[in-house]
Amino acid sequence: MNKQRQAKVAAVEEIKGKISQSSALILADYRGLNVAEMTQLRRQLKEAGAELKVVKNTLTRIAARDAGLEGLDPYLEGPTAIVFSFQDPVAPAKVVSGLARTKEEFKLKAGVLQGKIISQAEIKALAELPPREQLLAKVVGGLQGPLYGLVSVLSGPLRSLVYALEAIRQQKEAS
Repeated sequence: MNKQRQAKVAAVEEIKGKISQSSALILADYRGLNVAEMTQLRRQLKEAGAELKVVKNTLTRIAARDAGLEGLDPYLEGPTAIVFSFQDPVAPAKVVSGLARTKEEFKLKAGVLQGKIISQAEIKALAELPPREQLLAKVVGGLQGPLYGLVSVLSGPLRSLVYALEAIRQQKEAS
């Protein structure tokens, strides 16, 4: 096998591995971004637990098929960069959606969330969700309220008994 072919096979394996490890993918057309903007985008995505990789469409098609991901072919046209989200998919979606809003040339193509293809509109909707930690805090707060109510209801009769006994004790001391 020649070196060029080996490099392509290695690139396919790398993309396939990243697809398998990712909780979400976002495909974008990066035309119009200069080197400084791409570097800044990569830095922001790294802070968000994601990675940006400029890919060859043909190699990505092969890697996606090998990883069991179907339906990406229509979006693999023209210059393509893939954002691989390894943790919370909301944070990288916020970063790329923000860039797409401010930089008209940067276009979102599609995404993959939990093995399903999502549209540009769904990526933007994902970006508007609060972070995972905030959602978990809301769930915990929602569960905590009824539990406090239950504790209060259950302790009410006991508290009343204590007050009644205290009143009886004070009454006996007074007499």
